[in-house]
Amino acid sequence: MPKSALQSIHLYPVKSIAGSGPGEAVVEPWGLAGDRRWLLVDAERRQITQRQQPKLALAHAEALPGGALGLTAPGMPPLTVEAPEFEETVPVQVWKDEVEAVPAGQAAAEWFRGYLGVECRLVHLDAPEKRRPVDPEYSEPGDTVSFADGFPLLLTTTSSLDALNSLIAQGDHADEGPLPMNRFRPNVVVDGTAPWAEDDWHRVRIGEVVFQVAKPSSRCVVTTTDQRTAERGKEPLRTLARHRRFGDRLVFGQNLIPRGVGTIRIGDPFEILD
Repeated sequence: MPKSALQSIHLYPVKSIAGSGPGEAVVEPWGLAGDRRWLLVDAERRQITQRQQPKLALAHAEALPGGALGLTAPGMPPLTVEAPEFEETVPVQVWKDEVEAVPAGQAAAEWFRGYLGVECRLVHLDAPEKRRPVDPEYSEPGDTVSFADGFPLLLTTTSSLDALNSLIAQGDHADEGPLPMNRFRPNVVVDGTAPWAEDDWHRVRIGEVVFQVAKPSSRCVVTTTDQRTAERGKEPLRTLARHRRFGDRLVFGQNLIPRGVGTIRIGDPFEILD
């Protein structure tokens, strides 16, 4: 087996919008620095994601110096959003969690309304160290998370994607494959491991940082959304339902919680600790 290593890193400044693939990233206790610190919410302050708005796949967010955000989307002028100065927070709904966040300026709200055609607002997570605890069933006291679905990082492996694509090629919707890794919106992608080996991991190290493997990642309709066109198909959920069903969950990838801080870089060695 080839030596296992970190193949790629992915940052998504705004939840459910396209992000970037830097060569390195700082690991903070609540995830990669700058990852999912912004969120789009509806008129009732509930999260908006590609589940409701697949067009979000075509928008792109870039972290800018000083905490600002650069936004682009088809048919829209580019917009720079400054990190909001501290002011009174508002509660927003992320799944079952009520999280305090700071609203961004009116220009950002109007920009997203113009793009999506629905009432919405952009909000910023000002204090990730205290705003949203991780599910205590899978974490330690004091663990927190950004606007990510539930855990600080998501890890996937190239070998498991290859195995999944082989299964898709044998199925009823083979014309939809092979699927790229961006369907799964991981933070870190590892190369050089056996297919599905991640099912048995408990602790891993990437470069200098140790992570707890918290639980498998349950997949949803977002994975069926082509990130280049925003069109939806049947895969990979059809194949995951046949081959990767764990109880009532369709699984691909593993959720991680940092057990240290530091910088990870593409090419860093990947080690399974237990």
